[in-house]
Amino acid sequence: MRRLLAAATTIALTVIGAPASDAQAVPERTGPASRVVPTITWGSCAEAALRLRKADCGFLSVPLDHSAPDGEKIQIAVSRIRHTVAEAKYQGVVLVNPGGPGGKGRALSVMGSLVPKKAGAAYDWIGFDPRGVGASKPSLTCDADYTRYNRPAYVPSTTTIEKRWLQRAEGYARACGQAGGKLLEHLKTLDTVRDMDLLRQALNARQITYYGFSYGTYLGQVYATRYPERVRRMVLDGNVNPARVWYDSNLDQDLAFDRNIKVYFRWLAENHQAYRLGRTGREVERRFYAEQKKLAKRPAGGVIGPSELTDVFLQAGYYTFGWADIGRAFSDWVREKDSSGLKRLYDANNPTGKDADNNYAVYLAVQCTDAAWPDSWTKWTADNWETHRKAPFETWANAWYNAPCRTWPARSGIPVTVSGETVAPVLLISETLDAATPFSGSLEVRKRFPRSVLIESVGGTTHSGSLYGNKCVDNTIADYLATGKLPKRQPGERSDKRCRPIEPPAAIAAAKGKRAPVPAERLEVRKLITGQ
Repeated sequence: MRRLLAAATTIALTVIGAPASDAQAVPERTGPASRVVPTITWGSCAEAALRLRKADCGFLSVPLDHSAPDGEKIQIAVSRIRHTVAEAKYQGVVLVNPGGPGGKGRALSVMGSLVPKKAGAAYDWIGFDPRGVGASKPSLTCDADYTRYNRPAYVPSTTTIEKRWLQRAEGYARACGQAGGKLLEHLKTLDTVRDMDLLRQALNARQITYYGFSYGTYLGQVYATRYPERVRRMVLDGNVNPARVWYDSNLDQDLAFDRNIKVYFRWLAENHQAYRLGRTGREVERRFYAEQKKLAKRPAGGVIGPSELTDVFLQAGYYTFGWADIGRAFSDWVREKDSSGLKRLYDANNPTGKDADNNYAVYLAVQCTDAAWPDSWTKWTADNWETHRKAPFETWANAWYNAPCRTWPARSGIPVTVSGETVAPVLLISETLDAATPFSGSLEVRKRFPRSVLIESVGGTTHSGSLYGNKCVDNTIADYLATGKLPKRQPGERSDKRCRPIEPPAAIAAAKGKRAPVPAERLEVRKLITGQ
């Protein structure tokens, strides 16, 4: 997902209904003799938010190459916030992943405090930076200045623009080959899934509960496919379609983001009094593309060109949270030629430096090698021009974001065939108009996991918005984590429970430049997940 990517056994049947105390584990065995169980030496955490919550931090040593378990090791950064209930009510461990791929997850052990009804208190919450990410060692970076200002326009309307982007993409792939070395061959989803199971063993857990957002849902799907008997409970919010990994899923996104940006343009029109950008969605849309053309000739403030403007507005396609801010910034530019708001939003969502590049580098390293990408540029251009004609907002931006995969210097694999036939009941969450992980993906996962239940926030455009105050969704999560209880599964290819979505800012609040109050802790975790 931009920004932001095995065999089931009958053993699962014996553990699906296991009581809470069964989440505590016995030593892992592979035959008559016990395996050496990996360990974590826990200590203090560097992050202030984790120290405040008395979290433990440490590193898990895992094989660089899981086919050579006694070979070279790398380190996975892990955090833990312990349960606060009596031992008799302890429910085991929850592993959390924010998505990406490439998203840092070590700080997400704080998520337990967000679950309503104190249902998170019965678990140890485990955050971790996947291999290559964040504080894990080594951490992959390729070109810290790749997202600098004044990039070419996304739409390759001339051969000069196309050549410049191809050169940039090929150069980034080469830089990753030089920086990544042997690590690049071992950054597939399945590598992280195997790390997760070693983490389970190190935590002395027979089973895990798992909470994944966006790409993190695909990690959960693959983990459940490979280790079905080791899944106790699983919450998957914003579901990747396992049948579309990854080239096709990006084309699906292009259509969905174009639809969502039109939803946002209509919202701006409804708030014409505040923004003065047009009285209809079509008028606002024409204004947006007209300003893009102007910015191609003269960037705002010398730095915000057509590509940067697309990136600012892209956030409105992901989430409703920043709609008012984007509207104000664009209005200030159109009406007063004040580009400071656009620059601030661009900088916030497109930072430069090693930390930001780490996210992008690992994103590519996973997506480029999970499955094969077309190596023919003719194929890329034909598909993206066809999609662009229907969905011009994001298509070529997304194409160039993923273009390094065409010449990526590591071998691609074959995607795991995701199957959850024997997996314990899983809770799936999606808003109908999620663009990053379209709703069709949640329906596909629901079909492959026949004991799963899907909550749909009807008509909403927000991506991975659980635990953000939607009581219909969040209370269902709390009940599931507390007791395993889920809504009744409905017949047919549809959601099983329907809720109101996360709503856009109210018109009056937007006009006055205000937001509804949100608890600080909830905003903190939302920032960790979304980058906003």
